[in-house]
Amino acid sequence: MKYLPFLIFSVLVFSCKNDTKTTSESKTEVPTETVQTTKDSLIYPEETHFKSIRQVTFGGDNAEAYWSFDDKQLVFQSNNKAWNVGCDQMFLMNADDTFKNSMPPMISTGKGRTTCAYFLPDNKHIIYASTHLKQEECPETPLRKNGKYIWPIYDSYDIFVADLEGNIVKQLTNEIGYDAEPTVSPKGDKIVFTSTRSGDLELYTMNIDGSDVKQITDELGYDGGAFFSPDGTKLIFRSSRPKTEQEIKEYKDLLAEGLVEPTEMELYICNADGSDLRQLTDLGNANWSPFFHPSGNKVLFSSNFEAERGFPFNLYLIDIDGKNLERVTHGETFDAFPVFSNDGKYLAFSSNRNNGGGRDTNLFIAEWQD
Repeated sequence: MKYLPFLIFSVLVFSCKNDTKTTSESKTEVPTETVQTTKDSLIYPEETHFKSIRQVTFGGDNAEAYWSFDDKQLVFQSNNKAWNVGCDQMFLMNADDTFKNSMPPMISTGKGRTTCAYFLPDNKHIIYASTHLKQEECPETPLRKNGKYIWPIYDSYDIFVADLEGNIVKQLTNEIGYDAEPTVSPKGDKIVFTSTRSGDLELYTMNIDGSDVKQITDELGYDGGAFFSPDGTKLIFRSSRPKTEQEIKEYKDLLAEGLVEPTEMELYICNADGSDLRQLTDLGNANWSPFFHPSGNKVLFSSNFEAERGFPFNLYLIDIDGKNLERVTHGETFDAFPVFSNDGKYLAFSSNRNNGGGRDTNLFIAEWQD
């Protein structure tokens, strides 16, 4: 699940920077060479995995962009006020779209809060979680409790199927409590999601039609943000597993209020049926938003483990055996939500780069090279 308050939290200190604009933005005609230089300047010198990069959005908080199975479109969520939304809603884009002076079509209801849309194999439908059945207005988003940073876990979330015109065609979950964070196997047969139906935040899988629900994890802690490997045989996810008596008490007390504290999370990997579960990272701080490299042998994820004050967040690669950790991005604020295209040629991710020192988190698409 994406929580945009997390993004805002990570860049508060940088909001005092001057909001300067380049002179090229005010020109009516820009030579091709200037456009190319501007595009490549979004890549920091150490970011050798990016052959080129393109900024897609230019305002608000935009994240969790997921590719259609044919790589022709992406669905993402945004709270951009210029697009007439009060909190996260789902938007559709073609793979080559840019929204500097235009608005993409919204394909959620515009009611409640939505999160985690993902294409189904037919490329004509998406799944996503929404609170609209319980509340038409945006639910409150608490950021802190007892001086600690928190995420809300809305029990009003359920998972729905919609077409690309925004029509909901099916409701996949109808349990009491939180059902959200769905993603689809590249094989096109299974959905993995997070639910509180057991009393804890655990991973579950189900068929594309919502049948054959199976619990995957069963240890205390927030298991979420899961993705299948390219061959559909493994799952990678984040977890906030509490260990001491005090940690366990604090976790349970917060969960009883529909809250979690996401500042200490590590990555775990298991088979798609939950077997062979093991911890992948032991880095400290928050390690999250993992996604498999197209080879299936590595995982790309976001982390602030090198940060002393909670930021910056950068992207890192690690082998699925926990070896060969490599830093991929080199920003000073926030890079997260990396998602490879199915052909492995492109990477969509969210970043605070090029936002004028403000709080906007925008969507970028980079041409990837190993």
